[in-house]
Amino acid sequence: MTADYKVHGDIAVITLNNPPVNGLGYATRVALTDGLSKANDDAAVKAIVITGAGKAFSGGADIKEFGSPKALQEPNLHSVILMVENSSKPVIAAIHTVCMGGGLELSLGCHYRIAAPGCSVALPEVKLGLLPGAGGTQRLPRALGVEPALNMIVSGEPVKSEMLAMLPGQQLFNKMAASSESLLQEALAYASEVADVRPLPLVRNLPCKHPQGDAYFQFARNMVGGMSKNFPAPLKCVDAVEAAAKKKFDDGLLTERDLFINLMWTPESRALRHIFMAQRAASKIPDVPADTPTREIKSIAVIGAGTMGGGISMNFLNAGIAVKMLEMKQDALDRGIATIRKNYEAQVKKGKLKQDKYEQRMSLLSTTLSYDDLKDADMVIEAVFEEIGVKEAVFKELDRVMKPGAILASNTSTLDVNKIASFTQRPQDVVGMHFFSPANVMKLLEVIRGEKTAKDVLATVMALAKKIKKTAVVSGVCDGFIGNRMIEQYGRQGGFLLDEGCTPAQVDKAVEKFGFAMGPFRMGDLAGNDIGWAIRKRRYLEKPDMKYSKTADLLCEKGRYGQKTGAGWYDYVAGKRDAIPNAEVVKMIEDHRASLGITPRKISDEEIVQRLVYSLVNEAAHILEEGIASKASDIDMVYLMGYGFPIWRGGPMNYADEVGLFNVVQAMHRFAKNPLDDAKFWQPAPLLAKLAAEGKTFN
Repeated sequence: MTADYKVHGDIAVITLNNPPVNGLGYATRVALTDGLSKANDDAAVKAIVITGAGKAFSGGADIKEFGSPKALQEPNLHSVILMVENSSKPVIAAIHTVCMGGGLELSLGCHYRIAAPGCSVALPEVKLGLLPGAGGTQRLPRALGVEPALNMIVSGEPVKSEMLAMLPGQQLFNKMAASSESLLQEALAYASEVADVRPLPLVRNLPCKHPQGDAYFQFARNMVGGMSKNFPAPLKCVDAVEAAAKKKFDDGLLTERDLFINLMWTPESRALRHIFMAQRAASKIPDVPADTPTREIKSIAVIGAGTMGGGISMNFLNAGIAVKMLEMKQDALDRGIATIRKNYEAQVKKGKLKQDKYEQRMSLLSTTLSYDDLKDADMVIEAVFEEIGVKEAVFKELDRVMKPGAILASNTSTLDVNKIASFTQRPQDVVGMHFFSPANVMKLLEVIRGEKTAKDVLATVMALAKKIKKTAVVSGVCDGFIGNRMIEQYGRQGGFLLDEGCTPAQVDKAVEKFGFAMGPFRMGDLAGNDIGWAIRKRRYLEKPDMKYSKTADLLCEKGRYGQKTGAGWYDYVAGKRDAIPNAEVVKMIEDHRASLGITPRKISDEEIVQRLVYSLVNEAAHILEEGIASKASDIDMVYLMGYGFPIWRGGPMNYADEVGLFNVVQAMHRFAKNPLDDAKFWQPAPLLAKLAAEGKTFN
């Protein structure tokens, strides 16, 4: 059963029971309406309490039904709420722990509400590019007041029940319980108290006005519009709440419904809903069952106290896990510790971290100059120089000292994890954990599964990623894994565009207008152009037939490595991140173009964006085909969380689906005819060609 029915004296209690958050799926809605009918038909029952089992009242819609016809199947949530409102006996919502989305809308349809302290209350639909669709925009402003309700609806952020109960004039909660533990008993007592009160109070009958009227809503639009440039939902939330303040309740409901349906069909909402599902799907590995036992990780060792090592360490310290950091020299350790302290002190100064928390985190950090001191750690992560010989020396030492069952992880961004595992006698314990820089900030973690990586190691790393608040995506072993393998093709296209007539600033501006956090040349300057140079030198030996523009090599020969040298594709002023175009760089590109006998042409922003984005898509299709990634949505998560792909476009694969794979393939055929591009690369990957021909999508 997805809702339990029990009578306590003359009070019927309907308990939502659909773990983990009592989602209001079809079966739950049926069980709830059955319970309401049963209670209303029983002459011995005087009042009805609705509550939730476990750790939630209700988290709202059941994500398993998201976007499916089942979500609208009768009784839909509107019908359930109408039935609650029309109950001949008072219905009391006993709210605890989590009351969000449809769960809050259901409670607003009840005649009375009693809440436990500490309950997270929210209407988070805006985060999915939607607005509350079951009366939330009409009832919450009546129960809470227009301004606080609009703030909650537009932000989607949870607010604690005790904070809401303190708002002057609020009628969201009729009573606050002493605790979650006493909630049911207090709800039963309150139900007895109001059992004979008539008429039954309804939120829909409460007044809804803002004293400033039109002026307030215009102010709200100006504020919200400035903060939600690429997302239509927040402004539509303002429209819906304005309808609550200006229209009769039923007319306001119709406005809410129209706005909700229109938002459902926007590409932005589809993208945000795709991301919501993709994030949850990323942690599921096809051949690693959810109940796979995990290894206990109480302490971590980190090899290297540089930028990456320090950032990686901070993730674990933040999660309350002890870290021992190893370096070869004391001064390197001292520098590493000083950087970690500086990062934490900056957070304390900004009020983001309390002094006692800072001290507690630093107390979990210890250092050593000897591998032998790492023997008791449950897991070790190396963050040393990206060179296979260096990795070999480290892993041989780790194999010697680490206890049996310890997990040996490499933070490599491109190297062969199978080869690294072969340096040990325990390849089953070796895994790649590719953190993105700065490691204490970036959300993405690429988990590299070697041929021999044990399933329990994978399950442990995925669980640990959640604990340190990372979005983990599993990749197979190949050069560059998912993210860097794709970005190489993106960078190659950037180079060809320079050869054909663009400037770095033109390419960057076009891509940034599309929505990327930064274009390929600003990104190169940030990462360090020498890193790409080292990879290309390797490529010239390994793949002599692969075509590259030589402009980036010429730039590096001038020592223009990027922000760290104050000069790259752009110039930089110390202490600032502003990219200042450099006339000498533009002349270098023009001279190189002339030496190749190329006449520059005018290239549109549309072509720039298509070549860069579709290069990602085509390489990603090869990655899927080879089984390096298990699903297209994993690739989207890599690019959204690690490479600044615009959120409202849902990732490269989702964007390609929105454009239509047939159209993507047609564009690629056009690019293949360009003599200055790489015709071989623009042959659509077999998977992409197949899906396009069949009218299918990646996701």
